[in-house]
Amino acid sequence: MDIAEFEQLRQWVLWAAFGVGGLFGLIVQRTHFCTMGAISDAVNIGSWIRVRQWVMAVAVAMAGYHLLGYFGVIDPSQSIYASGHILWLSALLGGAMFGFGMVLASGCGSKTLVRIGAGNLKSVVVFAVMGLAAFATLRGVTAVWRVATVDNIAFDMQGGSHVGAWLGSLAGLAPSEATLGSGLVLSAVMLVWVLKDAEFRSELNNWVAGLGLGLVIVLMWWVSGSMGFVSEHPQTLEAVYVATNTGRMESLTFTAPMAYALDWLIYFSDTNKVLTVSVATVAGVVAGSFLQSRLDGSFRWEGFRDTQDTALHIAGATCMGIGGVTALGCTVGQGLSGLSTMSLTSVLAVVGIVLGALGGFKFQMWLLERE
Repeated sequence: MDIAEFEQLRQWVLWAAFGVGGLFGLIVQRTHFCTMGAISDAVNIGSWIRVRQWVMAVAVAMAGYHLLGYFGVIDPSQSIYASGHILWLSALLGGAMFGFGMVLASGCGSKTLVRIGAGNLKSVVVFAVMGLAAFATLRGVTAVWRVATVDNIAFDMQGGSHVGAWLGSLAGLAPSEATLGSGLVLSAVMLVWVLKDAEFRSELNNWVAGLGLGLVIVLMWWVSGSMGFVSEHPQTLEAVYVATNTGRMESLTFTAPMAYALDWLIYFSDTNKVLTVSVATVAGVVAGSFLQSRLDGSFRWEGFRDTQDTALHIAGATCMGIGGVTALGCTVGQGLSGLSTMSLTSVLAVVGIVLGALGGFKFQMWLLERE
């Protein structure tokens, strides 16, 4: 492969990432898939329908990811989720901050992008503040605090963070067998739990959300980890994952990508700032949501209700930006992409997100009672 062919591949990978993001935005806008909404429905009205959507998406993504890895289509060791260095406090605390923030900001990062596409001007503010807070936690003042505090509290898992592989090693199984077997078994168990509910099975949108978003995660693993993998860069002669920010295989996530998107827009004329897969997916989600909202007539302009509404959204966006980077992902980055890899860090981050969201609901109730 020469440099011209490499650049052509890079363009195709970016367009593919944009398309995957577009599918994600379209499906979420159509089905109203929302992690915060799923937790709220279960806690406040006892409805588990949207929780089942989320569990189905995780199950499909998990099965697809492990099959891609087993057949050699992607290399599961080449993602940030594969590290055996478990930042457990960062995952829990960052996840809790993110969960609390998404309640205040009326949705997580992905939901923010979807709402922008549907005309929500409040979400534009959330995007800007969340992206700024995330960038500060990647490289700025809160990054210094993060590295000097919670990131120092960790432990190591021999052989990586994959829960199934670790349990399989205790049972004396080969890593490949333990990884694939645990992934498929857990996926099957989750699908059985999801599909035993007749109400869930009867609604088409539930299938679109669960199957559709799970397959979108798998598709993004393929785009980044197979289509975008070059075994020998024409200049450096090293293996490379084309157009990624981390230099590794990536799937969908939205906290750090919001920061990268702002960085790319602000320094657009700087030739060192190149478009990446994660930025392309951010744009794709907005475009997909816009298309679906225009098709179904749900597009409408919406602004802040009052000063308190503004303040809560800004505070929530700040918590999400700091928390999402600290936890190494958001409700999609850890809750779908991360859990598809069966990473222990992702499990801890999701636990933190749920606990933070529950705290956010209690805080909202306190505000209402005070008023």
